[in-house]
Amino acid sequence: MKTMSRRTAALALAAAAVLALTAGAMPADRADDRHGGRGGSDRLTSQSCAALTGFGIAARKMDLPTRGAVVETATWQDGYCAVTGWIHAVSAEQDMQFRVNLPARWNSRALQFGGGGFDGSLVTATGLYTAQPADQRTALQQGWVTLGSDGGHQGGAGFDGSFQTDPELLMNFGQWSVKKAHDAAWPIIRKAYGSEPRWSYFIGGSQGGHEALDAAARYPKDYDGVVANYPAYNVTMMHIGAVNFRDALLIDGGAGWMSSAEVKTLTDAVYATCDPLDRAEDGIVSDVAGCDRAFDIQTVRCPGGADAGDDCLSDSQIAAVEKMTTDYDLGIQIEGNSIFARSALLEGALYQGFAGFGTGPYAQGLQFSVLDATSRYGVSDGDPAHDTYTFDPADHVERIQELGEIMDVTDVSLKRFAAYGGKVILTHGTIDDFITPHNTVQYYEGLQHEFGRKLDRFLKFYMVPGWGHGQGVFTAQYDALGAIVKWVERGDDPDRLVAQDGNPDADRTRPMCEYPSWPQYTGRGSVDDARAFRCVRG
Repeated sequence: MKTMSRRTAALALAAAAVLALTAGAMPADRADDRHGGRGGSDRLTSQSCAALTGFGIAARKMDLPTRGAVVETATWQDGYCAVTGWIHAVSAEQDMQFRVNLPARWNSRALQFGGGGFDGSLVTATGLYTAQPADQRTALQQGWVTLGSDGGHQGGAGFDGSFQTDPELLMNFGQWSVKKAHDAAWPIIRKAYGSEPRWSYFIGGSQGGHEALDAAARYPKDYDGVVANYPAYNVTMMHIGAVNFRDALLIDGGAGWMSSAEVKTLTDAVYATCDPLDRAEDGIVSDVAGCDRAFDIQTVRCPGGADAGDDCLSDSQIAAVEKMTTDYDLGIQIEGNSIFARSALLEGALYQGFAGFGTGPYAQGLQFSVLDATSRYGVSDGDPAHDTYTFDPADHVERIQELGEIMDVTDVSLKRFAAYGGKVILTHGTIDDFITPHNTVQYYEGLQHEFGRKLDRFLKFYMVPGWGHGQGVFTAQYDALGAIVKWVERGDDPDRLVAQDGNPDADRTRPMCEYPSWPQYTGRGSVDDARAFRCVRG
């Protein structure tokens, strides 16, 4: 009975939101209206900053269900006004916190920052955006208004999924926090400068990448360009589909589990075979398709297939690897998809550290932790009898599909965003060991099916070799903000992007190739110089 009442509450909230958004829809010429001349002033002083304290935003000024918002603090900090406030919940016990930074001299643009993981802590939006080069000035230092939020709730460290038992907090995390933060920020910006932004952008990675796609697909009239790096666009499928990892490591009573040393044995063998395929032995596997063809996992098999220590893999462990690196059919349609995309473990993903397999078959690592969080709270409503090691998604099909409608953006079309002239830069790294790159390939292929040749007019997808989940053997940093601004405001295609390696003491660059191209060394020049590579296919 409790699950049904929670479902009813979530559906009622969603229905109210649809009516509000429909009532507030902007006409098709909105882009021309917003990008015309602007009044007001681009200057802000410490006195006008302080006057924002206590500024209130009525609920009717926000398109989604709230009880309004209020500025709690407005303080002058080294050339900008730091505004923090709260968006009052309708029924939840937690309000939503937001932050807006107003520069002393404004360039008429706004950049919204995405969060990460399960959100739950305030994104101050004062530092570098996701994958920004460390040697660049921040957007705030460049004169941008920047903003962020806590993703709609306050949570514990790591993947604390307890907020999922509250319908409003779940809707906030799943899709609403992006819009609520935007709708709270715009009146504050108007109050401070006398006008709203001429141009509005969103950048994020992981959950923030999901939020970037939410911004474009769900709220297309509010944003001109978004950048989605390694996006967690299908949270429900990613988390529930991780039963494939769980079951792989439990093969033969747990004999499929691999220690970090055994995983390193495997990945060292992958790199020995696949690193040279792009003609540059530089610790990066660029030719992923070639690697799939060239590497044979049987080369690391223990003699006789029995567990013989860290220097080889048993037959049970090889079976576990093969299971994880094969597309897994969950048997449940979640937003039009039932496939949990294969891991990149045999293509250079390292599965060490935070993304490893834990300390044993019944003490699994990151993939298990997200499965546990969403199955325990989102699906089972915090049931104390819930056991993630025996959890069967087939027993909860209806609820899992409901979660997908709330948290996933898999099947939410970008058609309106494209019609408004919006642009999307989409990226992923080839060795992401948390959100597999094949997950984003799935999303991109769905867009190709929907839009055909028109897709290239508004969305570019780059796959970056050696980049993991915000780290990796090549930690990509690139000027995403400059690229998206030039594309949106001047019509310049982002076709010559270059990434630099953000690892400590690294001094190398690579061209960012549009998928399915990849960078191949030409044989001339330094392997640390992007100019010595060309983007090729096949």
